[in-house]
Amino acid sequence: MTDPNCIFCKIGAGEIPTNKVYEDEECIAFRDMEPLMPTHVLIIPKDHYRDITDDVPAATLGHCFSVVKTIAEQEGLTNGFRILVNTGDDASQSVKHFHIHILGGGHMPRPNDQDWGEHATNSSKFYSA
Repeated sequence: MTDPNCIFCKIGAGEIPTNKVYEDEECIAFRDMEPLMPTHVLIIPKDHYRDITDDVPAATLGHCFSVVKTIAEQEGLTNGFRILVNTGDDASQSVKHFHIHILGGGHMPRPNDQDWGEHATNSSKFYSA
């Protein structure tokens, strides 16, 4: 099942070219067009699921997450990496198709050291009252 209006569905179907780093029957991995780190790869299932809460079958979730190790090894991320799944508007999910970000290739601050906005529990570190 795919969504004809979804850019990730079109990438998964091969309709839109991308900088692919991995592909199998169930998923495809490609470099993010606006990378946040030297390595920034997205893994998407070829079937359309709006986000991780959209009844994604356990086998699909398991497979996509198992590909993380393959990509990390392939990309030489031996000193660590971060995986991220944004879900919904509050998490700034920009493409409404379940996907996993793999970020690496350099030191990243711990999430609680970052400015997460005025609603974050650490906002006093960044915003004066």
